[in-house]
Amino acid sequence: MKNDLLPNPNILFPVPNIKNVTYVKPTITNKNIIVGDFTYFADIDFEKHVTHFYDFYGDKLIIGKFCQIASGVEFVMNGANHQMNCVSTFPFYIFEHWEEEIPKLCQMPMKGDTVIGNDVWIGQNATILPGVKIGDGAIIGMNSVVGRDVLPYTIAIGNPARIIRKRFDDELIGLMSKLKWWDLSIGEINKLIPLLHDDNLENVKIEIANIVKDLFPKE
Repeated sequence: MKNDLLPNPNILFPVPNIKNVTYVKPTITNKNIIVGDFTYFADIDFEKHVTHFYDFYGDKLIIGKFCQIASGVEFVMNGANHQMNCVSTFPFYIFEHWEEEIPKLCQMPMKGDTVIGNDVWIGQNATILPGVKIGDGAIIGMNSVVGRDVLPYTIAIGNPARIIRKRFDDELIGLMSKLKWWDLSIGEINKLIPLLHDDNLENVKIEIANIVKDLFPKE
């Protein structure tokens, strides 16, 4: 008999009897960290892994749904950047008794918000630098340092991280980008799971094309 209980994105420990895997969303206290349902972290205290996050910068960390974030991953925010448009990079303004006011944000090397898409897998001990945009379905290799944007459904590894290949052909990537399965209801996702984990990609392509036609008949 099937369990009638629905998955709950707001519980802290989603894996029975394992206390080092947490859903991230219910742990967040910082209003500038926005995390989607069912994204998990293979550790506890996610916010400790978001560093150099200072209120006066106003930048945000935005992470989509169903992301898989391994232990040791660090998100470095804009507060880590020093001014490089001056002869000294030393931040006098953050220390006591130095006569320098906080520079205006327009003078600082702001990279913008850090945005991680949906169903992104970030490997162990990877570092995501300020302002990076990682697209849906991307994979980041362990120990990578990501300083540039990563397109949807691509694999990036290394320090600095570089794209090594697309995960699928352009047709399947286009179909997945239209499907956006993470935005469907839990019931619909449950029905899709066999397809989402089918390694016969030609079959997957045909099936998803039909689903997309049903969902978006006017396109």
